[in-house]
Amino acid sequence: MKELKLYLGPNHPGMHGNFSVHMYVDGDTIVRARPMPGMLHRGFEKLMERRLWMNNLALIPRICVPEPDINEMVYAMAIEELTGIEVPEKAHWIRMIILELARIANHLMSLGGIGGPVGLYTGPNWGLADRDLILDIFQEITGARIYHMYIVPGGVRKDLSEETIEKIKSFLDYLENRLPEYEDLILKNSLFQRRTKDKLLLPAEVVWELGVTGIGMRSAVGEAYDIRKVDPYARYDQVEFYVPTANYSDGYTRVYFKYLETFQSIKIIRQVLEKMPKKGKVWNKISSGSALRWRVPKGQVYTHIECTRGEYGYYMVSEGEDKPYRVAVRGASYPQGLLGVEKYLPGTRIEDAALWMETMGVCPPEIDR
Repeated sequence: MKELKLYLGPNHPGMHGNFSVHMYVDGDTIVRARPMPGMLHRGFEKLMERRLWMNNLALIPRICVPEPDINEMVYAMAIEELTGIEVPEKAHWIRMIILELARIANHLMSLGGIGGPVGLYTGPNWGLADRDLILDIFQEITGARIYHMYIVPGGVRKDLSEETIEKIKSFLDYLENRLPEYEDLILKNSLFQRRTKDKLLLPAEVVWELGVTGIGMRSAVGEAYDIRKVDPYARYDQVEFYVPTANYSDGYTRVYFKYLETFQSIKIIRQVLEKMPKKGKVWNKISSGSALRWRVPKGQVYTHIECTRGEYGYYMVSEGEDKPYRVAVRGASYPQGLLGVEKYLPGTRIEDAALWMETMGVCPPEIDR
């Protein structure tokens, strides 16, 4: 049969961000796949090296739109390590609230969004509506819904009000009662199960070969490798939470893990609200004078955190100037989103291509950086 070329993205409901996959098909089966980054034309790393340390705060959240706060965190951690500045105690706890709310927002969008490629269109409506409740909270805290620029070197921009804390508690109660409805609608749905159980497999040997981390790794090799556990940052070493693991990673398991992790994020935020100091500073200055004239001491550092797709890190080099000398981003979805697409998407049926991308956790700007 003659081979046919089809396009998944860059503008497709099953594709995140401006990214394309050229699929060569024989009948209904993909026989070759070629990832096509380059649609963003931003070059985040080089842009960062040409901007002041402070100016980069507005740029870095755009490296992963569904979960932008992780960039603010690793960037701030890198500068804090290079400058030796101490983060106020309360700011550590507030950062955890922001990061876990962002994790829940991402999981809700993914959990609901998976309904799209399987034909359960109520799912995306639910997921986005509930995610909007988190964006409302973010807007109240930071003044912005998506790109917050709230976690800054030295702490966070401002404290949380009592009203905001009460809204967060109320939202957690709502979501905890709401989540079983997602299980009924999506995870227990026979249509979703037929499309994902024992399909879209991620074997352990592929995890090791590509360097996959996050849910993909934890669901395939049974290792609880989570940066929040193995190399704690902020105050993750002072809260209790469970990291789900398995030894069989199909599409169903990876989506189910997002459901389980949402409960764990709720548990973490409740502990943070209980343990967080009631008073205290939330930001320490890096240096006196204008922030636009910051100069970070010479040195190099790698900082990393756990995002929804796995290990996310920045390698940064400073030459003591007002700009970074070198920045390299370790995008968590780089291994499966680039080499993984080319090597392991072939063999998948056409209608499952969007499911493969979603359950593997691919965020294209992390590749096109």
